[in-house]
Amino acid sequence: MPASVPASGPGTFTSARTAGAAVGSGPLRRYRVQVEDGIGISAADAAREIEAILAHPRGWAAHGRGSFQLVTENADFVIRIATPKTADKLCLAQGLNTRGEYNCETTEGVVVNLKRWLTGSPTFSGTPAEYRHLIINHEIGHEIGIRTHMACPGPGKPAPVMMQQIKGLHGCVSNAWPYDEDGRYITGPIVP
Repeated sequence: MPASVPASGPGTFTSARTAGAAVGSGPLRRYRVQVEDGIGISAADAAREIEAILAHPRGWAAHGRGSFQLVTENADFVIRIATPKTADKLCLAQGLNTRGEYNCETTEGVVVNLKRWLTGSPTFSGTPAEYRHLIINHEIGHEIGIRTHMACPGPGKPAPVMMQQIKGLHGCVSNAWPYDEDGRYITGPIVP
């Protein structure tokens, strides 16, 4: 990890030139992974990590919410890792103010803020690598049609993956997965 996260980059991206097998069941969603140029992250490495997150037994694909396949072209959506300034620009084009801190979903796919990818979140008790699981699962939740956010279901309970955990846990325990180890969907009250 770099000593500091670059605040901005060129706004150009390198696509991962790697593909994988479809995982999961349900409607197939093909995705590409792109990384902003000059930020020190390999697009191929990021793609492999995202592919593993989407194939995890507690993830969306394992529970019939869709199947996902890493592709190099003809993607249904793109997952981009971008510097805070570039992420803000991409998200603001959709009317979303990410303040140099947040990730978002756009009409083209998912924008991941490099700061969050590398450093995690001060409200998340796990490592930055574990927080990347939350980023991908939360934004893919939007991508598969979950438009609303959730709130904490109660003190000491796992936070739903569709909760904006970076904005505080409100008594919940940080959690990066949509399902628990027994395959139950982790849910909470809908945020109006």
